[in-house]
Amino acid sequence: MLITQDQDHNSISLLAEVSRTITNEDDINKVLRLVLFIMSENMNMLRGMITILNRDTGEIVINESFGLTEKEKERGRYQIGEGVIGHVVKTGKAVIVPSIIDEPLFLDRTRSRSKAKKENLCFICIPIKAGTEIIGTLSADRQLEPAAADERTKKTKAEAESIDMLQYYVDQLSIIASMISQAVRLKQLAHEENTKTPHETIVTGKSSSLQKREAEEHDDETISAAERPANIIGNTKPMISLYKMIDKIANTNATTLILGESGVGKELVASAIHFKSRRADKAFIKFNCAALPESIVESELFGHEKGAFTGALATRQGRFELAHNGTIFLDEVGELSLSVQAKLLRIIQEKEFERVGGSKTIKVDVRVIAATNRNLEELIQSGLFREDLYYRLNIFPITVPPLRERKTDILLLADYFVEKYNAANHKGIRRISTTAIDMLMRYHWPGNVRELQNCMERAVILSEDNVIHGYHLPPTLQTAESSGTPYTGSLLQKLDAIEKEMIMEALKRTKGNMSRAAVQLGLSDRIMGLRIKKFDIDYRKFR
Repeated sequence: MLITQDQDHNSISLLAEVSRTITNEDDINKVLRLVLFIMSENMNMLRGMITILNRDTGEIVINESFGLTEKEKERGRYQIGEGVIGHVVKTGKAVIVPSIIDEPLFLDRTRSRSKAKKENLCFICIPIKAGTEIIGTLSADRQLEPAAADERTKKTKAEAESIDMLQYYVDQLSIIASMISQAVRLKQLAHEENTKTPHETIVTGKSSSLQKREAEEHDDETISAAERPANIIGNTKPMISLYKMIDKIANTNATTLILGESGVGKELVASAIHFKSRRADKAFIKFNCAALPESIVESELFGHEKGAFTGALATRQGRFELAHNGTIFLDEVGELSLSVQAKLLRIIQEKEFERVGGSKTIKVDVRVIAATNRNLEELIQSGLFREDLYYRLNIFPITVPPLRERKTDILLLADYFVEKYNAANHKGIRRISTTAIDMLMRYHWPGNVRELQNCMERAVILSEDNVIHGYHLPPTLQTAESSGTPYTGSLLQKLDAIEKEMIMEALKRTKGNMSRAAVQLGLSDRIMGLRIKKFDIDYRKFR
């Protein structure tokens, strides 16, 4: 079965909402409860459970759930290898049970499913991992379509589609399990600490904070707060790798070359390297090599003596002198002329230079960080960049990933920019609509973070109801072709889509109250009822 465009949209919206929840909530218990609630709303799951493994006792317990009473939740206890959940913890592999009534491994310890309710009920269980260690499971019940269940003994088309659909949900749950793994790890540590006897605590001599640090040291996907730069936003794997690289080179004096497309934040990386280094209390001088004419660049970098050229009325220090004992950041270094490149090579190698029009050799202690969005190797082949300078700059290259390669960071950045421009423009934007989120996630962002920043500033200024809607985003994002979803419907269909979005947004604001939503939209209760019926909107889902 091919996944439809609607299912693809729903999947992106689901994962985006989970990502926002994990980012915006500090209370771990609330994070896990909200994630389960989002799953129930978006995936039509009847029940959901997050279990954690106590490594000291070997017991697996239900930590958070939906669709279970407190008594049922308390009964859900397993040992490693016991039942479906224990089997998943033991093997680290996901399990799909198409029919729980036919599966002897399904123990139903919670006793939440009567025999009648077990008909046509499937169970999906996914391992939650921290690195390679299994720390718990994420599982859910889902009702099978009757057509698929009635023909289970035959290889029918309905059965094949049902199996494919289950695999689709497995993929979604696997991504969510990965996203909540750190929250579950913290719950695991707290649970193990709470279940220890005082004697065990004394013998081990380890506090929960120490256990957390040890867990982080053994988890390749986790970094400590000290490693994470304060001025950069992002939680994806490429960004974690970037943070680790910054942390490794910050305390050295190595010349660094930052590579990446325009708008990815190369200047922020240079700033992070400087302010995490031993030179943090010294000067950090920034210079854009492409911002000035060639005739001025040399004077700006190296300074000039009085009378060196027309207009040189006094001796002036250059950027390298100003950066003495500190760091100089040369942005767009690929734009320098060959003559300036020769002087730059000398200062990197010998730590000395002469001002324009001067003969006195000046010694400086400067760390050089350069950046470019151009392919320097191609420039070397074209004779536009010195090969020896390239090898001096390329001692420690760092590549900043483009925004399209770290999609889950888009919402983090969008929220940050909303808050920034809320304050700057005295606005009160509270959230981004689902339609706008879909557009942000589908766009390919050729201008990277800079383009996203400009996009969110525009949207904040345009919004009049404290919500960013799809129509507040720039035309480049609203163009269907730019998001890979060409629109072929009529104008009436397009207007219907906008009307449906506005009704759903109103229902979200009023928590499913149709009368209040109608008032907000300027509609009568009768017209609101007709629109709800026309667009097949279930207002109860918003309560």
